[in-house]
Amino acid sequence: MKIIKIVLLLLVSILIIWIDLPENLRIKFNLGKQKFDFLIHPLSFDIKIGSWRIRKEFKTYLGLDLRGGSHLVFEADTQKVDSKDLQDSLISARDIIERRVNLFGVSEPVVQTIKSGNQYRITVDLPGVAKVADAIKLIGQTAQLSFKEEASTEAKIATDTPIFLRLTKETGLTGKHVKNANVVFDPNTGQPQVGLNFSKEGARIFREVTQRNVGKPVGIYIDEFLISAPTVQQAITEGNAVITGNFTIDEAKKLAIAINSGALPLPIKLVEQRNIGPALGSIEIKKSVVAGALGLMMVLIFMVAYYGKLGLIAAIALVIYALISFAIFRTIPVVLTLPGVAGFILTIGMAVDSNILIFERIKEERRRGNDFAIAVRLGFGRAIDAIKDANITTLIVAFILFNPLNWEFLPQFGMVRGFAMTLAVGVATSLFTGVVITRRLINIFYKK
Repeated sequence: MKIIKIVLLLLVSILIIWIDLPENLRIKFNLGKQKFDFLIHPLSFDIKIGSWRIRKEFKTYLGLDLRGGSHLVFEADTQKVDSKDLQDSLISARDIIERRVNLFGVSEPVVQTIKSGNQYRITVDLPGVAKVADAIKLIGQTAQLSFKEEASTEAKIATDTPIFLRLTKETGLTGKHVKNANVVFDPNTGQPQVGLNFSKEGARIFREVTQRNVGKPVGIYIDEFLISAPTVQQAITEGNAVITGNFTIDEAKKLAIAINSGALPLPIKLVEQRNIGPALGSIEIKKSVVAGALGLMMVLIFMVAYYGKLGLIAAIALVIYALISFAIFRTIPVVLTLPGVAGFILTIGMAVDSNILIFERIKEERRRGNDFAIAVRLGFGRAIDAIKDANITTLIVAFILFNPLNWEFLPQFGMVRGFAMTLAVGVATSLFTGVVITRRLINIFYKK
């Protein structure tokens, strides 16, 4: 059993180090007359289990201030919106746009509503999107989903009439009746499809539509464009449907996102577009990294100088903390903006708080005459409550700053959320390394 734990720990350690390796790291060295030159790419995997497919690439994502991107300005047409509903409509449009670009994989967009004279505008900053045309496609016009059936037979439409001309009758079933859409795969062919889950009212309407169209096609339209016209084999009563077509996985994903995004509450048009460079140059980024490294070294030197062997244990735990935290940042992934980097550097100093509390408690127990093993056990037991309370209060602050529920009276900007995310990850990881890892290291170093 002990050997299994050691092997498992070794594998996890190798995985964490591999995830933390710089992207496209080139290693060159000579061994005798043999020359070695190989390139290490970011760790990634592509797993397919039945109809489920999981793709993941572990790499560092930089925010707008560190990487640059695209800046778009959309003007909102508010003529048909009641004045009492104007503010809610603008906020809703902003939230839909932000959710949409997030679902497309553009992390930490900065989406804001502004007023210029009598005009209301929505600005969108997209990190890492250098091609403005691509950025516009990410926003796009929200897809309008509808289902149509054939007109009554009294219309006497010829059977050789194109199907999109035959399917003209609205069924009353639209995108508002869809609870969610997701990518699924045909169990027989593996072809990507879009699965729809209807609301209670939508399930009732869909059941009625399929009941009266058994053996007939029902058209599925996106923005009045026929996507699929499957023939109904039997009445569907479960409230689920599938959009079929010759989709690629990317096309199916984009269609599902478009449906999930919902309709924009007011029309918008693009009035300005431009590329923006990173707010900080590469020199400033390097300075931030150097500052973080110096801070880490000063903390390590202080801990070793003040606590001796225990300080060395804390230093090792701190290095492990940094490796685990950075691996988590790449796994989630967390988009690193300058505030996010600041949050990470801040948690480096905070990570030794638990060690200091534990070590001071151990020293108190030693002064009372307890041997080292008992002092360690009592020191951990008496310090854990203070460590827990301190970390929980910090996590609450991080939750408020991240504002996952989008409360209007709290911050909603991507960079603030980036800081909150790195702070939360850092605090949670420091709690684990400070209590669990430090205790294991003490047992190893002081084992008799």
